[in-house]
Amino acid sequence: MSNDTDTPELEARLTDQDEFTPPESFVEQANVSDPGIYDEFDATWPECWTDAADLLDWETPYDQVLDDSNPPFYEWFPGGGLNASANCLDRHLDERGDEAAIEWVGEPADEANRTYTYAQLHREVNEFAAGLREMGVGEDDIVTLYMPMVPELPIAMLACARLGAPHSVVFAGFSADALSTRMNAADSEYLVTCDGYYRRGDPLDHYAKTLDGLAGVSHAVSDVVVVDRLGANGDGFDHDRPAAHHDYDAVVAAHDGASVSPVERDATDMLFLMYTSGTTGQPKGVTHSTGGYLSWAAWTSQAVLDIKPSDTYFCSADIGWITGHSYIVYGPLALGTTTMLYEGAPDHPDKDRLWELVESYEATQLYTAPTAIRSFMKWGVEYPDAHDLSSLRLLGTVGEPINPRAWTWYYTHIGDESCPIVDTWWQTETGGMMVTGLPGVSTMKPGSAGRPLPGVDARVIDTDGDDVAGGRAGHLTIQKPWPGMLQTLYENDERFIDEYWRVYSDTDSGDSADWVYFPEDGAKVDDDGYITVLGRVDDVVNVSGHRLGTMEIESAIVDVPGVAEAAVVGGDHDLKGEAVYAYVLTTDDHDASDALRERIVASVEDAIGPIARPEAVVFAPELPKTRSGKIMRRLLEDIANDADLGDTSTLRNPDVVETIQDQLAGD
Repeated sequence: MSNDTDTPELEARLTDQDEFTPPESFVEQANVSDPGIYDEFDATWPECWTDAADLLDWETPYDQVLDDSNPPFYEWFPGGGLNASANCLDRHLDERGDEAAIEWVGEPADEANRTYTYAQLHREVNEFAAGLREMGVGEDDIVTLYMPMVPELPIAMLACARLGAPHSVVFAGFSADALSTRMNAADSEYLVTCDGYYRRGDPLDHYAKTLDGLAGVSHAVSDVVVVDRLGANGDGFDHDRPAAHHDYDAVVAAHDGASVSPVERDATDMLFLMYTSGTTGQPKGVTHSTGGYLSWAAWTSQAVLDIKPSDTYFCSADIGWITGHSYIVYGPLALGTTTMLYEGAPDHPDKDRLWELVESYEATQLYTAPTAIRSFMKWGVEYPDAHDLSSLRLLGTVGEPINPRAWTWYYTHIGDESCPIVDTWWQTETGGMMVTGLPGVSTMKPGSAGRPLPGVDARVIDTDGDDVAGGRAGHLTIQKPWPGMLQTLYENDERFIDEYWRVYSDTDSGDSADWVYFPEDGAKVDDDGYITVLGRVDDVVNVSGHRLGTMEIESAIVDVPGVAEAAVVGGDHDLKGEAVYAYVLTTDDHDASDALRERIVASVEDAIGPIARPEAVVFAPELPKTRSGKIMRRLLEDIANDADLGDTSTLRNPDVVETIQDQLAGD
């Protein structure tokens, strides 16, 4: 085994956690309720994954479950043929044709929302696929989709899949440069975008940003389709459109009633390309296969999210991220359920917006981010308490580790202590959930994601590659391949190996057992095999040679009554090398004070030790966040170090940066 890192093991001293068992009423109806599934999948691996493949319709049966003869370029279900669009639409028409496939809720709040039945969605996907085909889109052409949370986005995704054309979705909040960078990297000649969209009631001129992005594309772009989102409401934006920029409604109308036969794709053919952040600053083009990815999205949706066709399932993520791909579009629609699509913000027009939607649509599951939950906590229980949330059967979290206090609030005030919570760890690269509980089987431990899913060989190891135990911290690794895994990085196999496999693998070996996937996350594992993810291994503060995980410090801070949210970063220190800087938001019923600051410091010292004592506790009105809701820790580090902040225009709240600077200077 090669090991090119000398990173010391992370220090983690999280306290023992309470445990919660799923209600018997949930277990009785759960899609998966037999604890023996773990042993069964271990004993039959990799053939156990026929359970995932059997959730799909195959045009051509696959020859074998896994070809692992050329690691790490694993092939799942080779020889098999299928189409993702047909699996999400056509096969449901007989039994679910008149049932809702998508419930779309837009902004403004009083705007008419849209419901697409499976038959209606199938019709519009076919019509748009016919339009794309007429423009010249064919198999293996990469189509870029630069769109917000409007129904035309999943329609475009499924139309591309129908044609065998991989799609590359670019988050609508990304800049023009981000669009051009991704189109250049993918050599994409086709783009679907929109004129604008609403955010907190205000129209945004998305087309202007699109035009700026297209100006930076280094190759010819054949055709652009523009969705008229703002429509008759009027927006004051006025742009001349070139002849090659087609109106979406006109394209669909010109192919009214068209039928496009779904193109059979090899299981190993690319379904989509998604660019994600890279350590070098250059985005990584993650590629996912048709058979392996779709089976994984469907199986995890059924086993973990407990999705049934009769459900109205609500994931509050954006389709511009992998969560929206797997758990708004492909997983739920493959299972024939109703999936909700929400364009707006959780606090517009008021802070009860999400709970209003849960009540109105009688949502059965809610899958959201810990960042959002901490905001809900800060706003207060009066907002969820004003609504009937009894339709909820399951709660989930995604995107980052959730601290025990936020978990308990979610369980108590949203789930009424009757909804299991699945705390899910996974990545863009994994395609779907990897470490989490099975809600009909698993005991829940707040703050811990849980055991690896059945058939997933996730282990926490030290820097020598040996398993750690007894609550010690180490590096999270995946020791066996899984169906949802990325195939490679687009046109960059070498970087694929370097980024994910080289640290703990024998890269000269042709034996799959010698290859280990390293996602660069730190974790600890308890005696029951429950894994608590501590965040990225570079999300640490090195205080006098002691590497302290930021998550454990943040957990100690938010345990203090009156604290709604916290972000911890390292700042330069003459003696210690780095010192802990804590940025803290208070709940609405508590004010920032020296007494609260002292309680925060005491809580950190209690939970971790004097070595983790914050150099500064800065009370802030908000934390700087991207439009997807992620905290921009780099900016907080720059503030701590009084460094140049660079461009802050991509933040959803850029004004808060100066406020935090002033607050730190005043302290």
